[in-house]
Amino acid sequence: MTTQKNDSYSKWLSFFLGISICAILATEFILNLTPPISRDALIHHLAIPKLWLKHGGIYEIKWAGFSYYPMNVDLLYLFPLYLNMDFLAKFIHMAFGLGTAGLIYLYLKKRFGNLAGLLGMVIFLSTPIIVRLSTQAYVDLGLIFFTTSSLLAFIRYRDSRFSESKWLLVSAAAMGLALGTKYNALIAWFFITAAIVFVYARETQNQPRALRAGLIFFAVSLLIFSPWLIKNWLWTGNPFFPLFRGWLSLGHSPAQEGIYSVVSGGASRGIFQTREMLYGEHFWQSLLIPVRYFFQGQDNSRQYFDGVLNPLLLLLPLFAFAKKDFQHDKMLFATFAVFFLLTATFLDQTRIRYILPVVPVVVILSVMGLVNIFEWGGKRPPVLKNIIYLGTAAAFIALMTLNGLYAKNYYQSIRPMSYVLGRESKDDFISRHLIGYPAVKFINTHTPPEARIRLILFAGRGYYLDRPYEEGPDYGMSDIKQIVEHCQDDGAFQSYLQSLNCTHLLVRTALFEKFLRDNYNDQTRQLLVQRMQNALRMIFDQEGCAVYEIAVKNNLR
Repeated sequence: MTTQKNDSYSKWLSFFLGISICAILATEFILNLTPPISRDALIHHLAIPKLWLKHGGIYEIKWAGFSYYPMNVDLLYLFPLYLNMDFLAKFIHMAFGLGTAGLIYLYLKKRFGNLAGLLGMVIFLSTPIIVRLSTQAYVDLGLIFFTTSSLLAFIRYRDSRFSESKWLLVSAAAMGLALGTKYNALIAWFFITAAIVFVYARETQNQPRALRAGLIFFAVSLLIFSPWLIKNWLWTGNPFFPLFRGWLSLGHSPAQEGIYSVVSGGASRGIFQTREMLYGEHFWQSLLIPVRYFFQGQDNSRQYFDGVLNPLLLLLPLFAFAKKDFQHDKMLFATFAVFFLLTATFLDQTRIRYILPVVPVVVILSVMGLVNIFEWGGKRPPVLKNIIYLGTAAAFIALMTLNGLYAKNYYQSIRPMSYVLGRESKDDFISRHLIGYPAVKFINTHTPPEARIRLILFAGRGYYLDRPYEEGPDYGMSDIKQIVEHCQDDGAFQSYLQSLNCTHLLVRTALFEKFLRDNYNDQTRQLLVQRMQNALRMIFDQEGCAVYEIAVKNNLR
């Protein structure tokens, strides 16, 4: 009777978890029917493939440092862009998230059964950062799909007592694809290469074969990654550009003074100094960031890591080690999570997207921890068992409710149904979410096809522009400094505008004015306004953005 009752509970729980998965995917499906509006898609992940399509192939875009990043997943976005159905790029990215959930399911089902697998899928798919990324044309879900595939394939290789070499090759191929998706995978590449050598040598006592396995993994991964390295080497002299500037670059882009971020390639002062300067955080607060990720994350906040996780992903894994079963897997997962978390945090900017490969493994550890709690509770006296079951279930549901509330608020912030049902035009939907889109639409409609646009403080969001565009260093702040420096003489001012090789400027006026107020006195600002009135003609000014036509003669190249 007890067995039948447990089977009934299991069926009902499996049914509920299946419904939850369907609800999550249906919500994301509706959101993905809308036009792309996410920041990095408009700057990079869709913008660069669109420029490639217009050009007829991949070419060097010197003004866009991010165009040198590996772009395996971005290449897939060429197809929806070619079909003029850019929203499909979001479905491609969502598919990688669903694929990662499938890998979690397969691993947990094999170890603990169907219910554990479904539970892992629900925890992963409902995690706020995963929900958000599943509705954006980014590449991070592709990265975690490939890194998780590589890690789990290595486990299969180890489980075969290192006899099934196909799993070593699968692991290496997946890692190569991860490296070709985002530079963050370099951390996972180093870890898994070292893990293969260490684990193989420890379990077989055969160091030469362990080194051979590690070398095969490294070489196959490098071979698959190599097209992006060769491209950058030919263009810049640095195969990892814009990483390691000052070490590897050969005259293409002189390194600026300062410390460079390993992951992003941008200039960095170091995490402790930067966060103290920007946010007034003490050393110990910055030191605790790997823990704070799980409690303090907020969307669109650099201070709070630009993303949201759930505390249960930090708390439940602690219980995974209460039992010694699958100890090798647990230690590998935990070591990988800690290594990646610390390395990505203290070598780069503190954003949750940059530590995302940790999420699938902590989800697996969370389910293991939950299984251990219920198995331990099942061996207690009936009253205590019920208290443990009810308390654990209540705490789990309360924490998972945070995921549901996030999804609800995120959905309401997008408000997709007015567009999906045809009550709102594409232009109106985009205008509702993107500052500056009316200016972009004006340029597309009212400037000649040969117009060339220079972005000033527009953060590079040029995807919706149908005219050629460029952006100077530092989002155009360097352009502003040069414009001010040349405004002492009218001829020099106009000559500098000519040197920009553009016909129009697209300017975020509020940020432009703030930059001038913060850096220049009244006399300089007044002189600049006078020069701009002589050399520029404002043809659009709305919602904090202005379009200027350059009145001087341009020698366009």
